[in-house]
Parts: sequence; structure tokens; C-alpha cells
Amino acid sequence: MTTMDDMDYDIRTARPEDTPAMEALDGSFITRTIFHVAVTEDGFALQEIPVDPPLHKVFPAEDADSDDDPAAEEDPNHRTFVVVGPDGCLAGYAAVSYAPWNRRLTIEDIEVAPARRSQGLGRALVGHAVEFARERGAGHLWLEVTNINAPAIHAYRRMGFTFCGLDTALYDGTPSSGEQALYMRMPCP
Repeated sequence: MTTMDDMDYDIRTARPEDTPAMEALDGSFITRTIFHVAVTEDGFALQEIPVDPPLHKVFPAEDADSDDDPAAEEDPNHRTFVVVGPDGCLAGYAAVSYAPWNRRLTIEDIEVAPARRSQGLGRALVGHAVEFARERGAGHLWLEVTNINAPAIHAYRRMGFTFCGLDTALYDGTPSSGEQALYMRMPCP
């Protein structure tokens, strides 16, 4: 398997011309397991369960009328990092934002092209988010992930993220209705 260390990838701050490639990036995934969420009297419990056939999740397109330009760098507390492969093609990106009031760096979105997964690109993007968090004085990093994205959950746990919350209604009325939002955090290393 080829890894990020074996190839000449470039990670940099996004530019406006990166926006079309970021919007076109396939963020879908296939999983053979999901995390079943059981709400308890004192919180929630998770149990990883198999799904057969494997689940193929395709995220709906973002609202085209949104004012959120992923490559915009007008706000010093927002940053988008891109990873570009040796072929010059965008292989992934991470959009992050820092909130000074609670010293939290939020990973708003992170995507790696399916053909480039399991090569360390997600970990490298999170590493750039950590560097940005340190620059801003963040105490921790935070993200939200759907309970059915077991591959991402496993990756985040390997990076040091732990579960810290649940929202059973975040996706109600959306194409992801029935899924639950899991929140994960990691102290800023």
C-alpha cells in the first residue's frame, strides 16, 4: 500500500481556485459495521454491529446558496487545508474553525478521496488542524460524525479522539434522518 510518506503530497492552505475540486470530492463511504446508539438514563451506549449487505453512504450535495466558501480565508479563526497528490489533483481537505470563548477548534468537514484513503492523508490533515489549534491557543479539538460512519470513527479514535456527546435529532428532516450525531473531542496535544 502506498502511504503519504511514500509519495510527494503537498498540504497547504486552500486557495479560491481549489473550491470546485473540493465541492467535487466524493465523500461517500462503504461500511460493514455501524455504531448502534442506545440512549440510557445516564447518557448513551454504543455497540458496533455488522450490516449485511454493506452500507454505502452518499452525502447530499451542499446547499449551493450557502455563503460558506471553503477556500475563503477572511476570518483568521477559520482555515481550510487541502492535500494535493503528486498528479496535481486534490486528494482531500479539512475545514476548521476556532472559537476563542471556549478555546475549541472544530473540524467542520474533513474528506479524503476514496482512492486515497488509508494512506495517512486524514491523519496529516488533522495534524495541520492541530498546528492551527496550537497557534490559536485551543484547549481541544472537536468534531461531529454520524453513527453509521464506522470507518471514520475508528480513524478518529486511533488519532486520540474520544466520544463526548450525542444528538439524536440533528439529522431529523434531512436525507440522513434516522442517523445520530456523535460528538468526539481530543485535547490539543
